Amino acid sequence: MLSDQELLRYSRQVLLAQVDIDGQLRLKQSKALVVGVGGLGSPVALYLAAAGVGELHLADFDTVDLTNLQRQIIHDTDSVGMGKVDSAIRRLQAINPEIKLVAHRLALDEDSLAAVVSAVDVVLDCSDNFTTREAVNAACVAAARPLVSGAAIRLEGQLSVFDTRRDTSPCYHCLYGHGSEAELTCSEAGVIGPLVGLVGSLQALEALKLLAEFGEPLVGRLLLIDALTTRMRELRVKRDSACAVCAQRHG
Repeated sequence: MLSDQELLRYSRQVLLAQVDIDGQLRLKQSKALVVGVGGLGSPVALYLAAAGVGELHLADFDTVDLTNLQRQIIHDTDSVGMGKVDSAIRRLQAINPEIKLVAHRLALDEDSLAAVVSAVDVVLDCSDNFTTREAVNAACVAAARPLVSGAAIRLEGQLSVFDTRRDTSPCYHCLYGHGSEAELTCSEAGVIGPLVGLVGSLQALEALKLLAEFGEPLVGRLLLIDALTTRMRELRVKRDSACAVCAQRHG
């Protein structure tokens, strides 16, 4: 049930016919994992917490640096030198003390990643390197958990949802199995702050759609964002029947 306080807190989204009280209850009972509490993870964590996702797992082993503050809006100047997870938890508790926050302050290895992914309902990949993305994808395929994947670098962003519970859905490896230019990090190539905010906000939206069960998730579609011209394109993405990660799951 939702308390009177919760009904008031979430009233503006409960008013939506697509969410309603049932959808808000589903959010309250849901668990989400945010991998990386940086540029993408900041808006993701903020919006999921504000929306009332009942349990948020935050995974990041890094500390806040002054150069992060241009785009990682969950942190502030007083957070410099603090662990990103601890900085984020401090902010999220202030926004919504009614949700549960679970910290993962160390880099997740194969075993710990498998355990954490299996314990949640949706995973949001907000990391900034190909190796982590591949590991997160493999864990999501193995545990049959939907993966909301975002990336942003320079003035370009990408977003997709990989949900191998659906027979037609590709996984991350189907699309990026041989690596990509996204292996560059923001510290090497640069990035504009509002772009990561946009991609992260869209990741949060896709996760809320999956958890509250409304709308059409971005499955089998890749959204490309050009911040320089403020244009978006959508590409259809098919599952690779010979994919080394998800082919066996689909038989």
